[in-house]
Amino acid sequence: MAYTVKELSEKMGVTQHTIRYYTDQGLLPCRRDKNNHRIFDEGAVSWLMGIQCLRKCNISIEDIQAYCRLCEEGDASIPARYEFMVKQRQRALDRLREAQEVADYMDKKVRHYEDILSRTIPDDTNLVSRSAHGASC
Repeated sequence: MAYTVKELSEKMGVTQHTIRYYTDQGLLPCRRDKNNHRIFDEGAVSWLMGIQCLRKCNISIEDIQAYCRLCEEGDASIPARYEFMVKQRQRALDRLREAQEVADYMDKKVRHYEDILSRTIPDDTNLVSRSAHGASC
């Protein structure tokens, strides 16, 4: 199946601008039709899915370009691609841990405010009464 920029945009839920940008940056392979319009095949769909995943991991365009260059080198670059993915997985796990720490803190604060709302404890978060109760935001 062949896709135009518009069709690929609709299929993948990204803007046409993003698809053109990825193509211009050498991240997304395409061919050109007789009118010089970009045409994408199923391989490009797969690449775009990979790019979207890497971007969701906050991987820079430059790092994705480096990864794409490694892929173009073929089997000889498999160890380097593996190391790239190991490094990115660790970064994702680190962000996940940090997000869990933030969520745990927010859970604690929500429970604290629930106790205040139910009048189980006084409002020790109020800046006005902070000195009287030893407030903690």
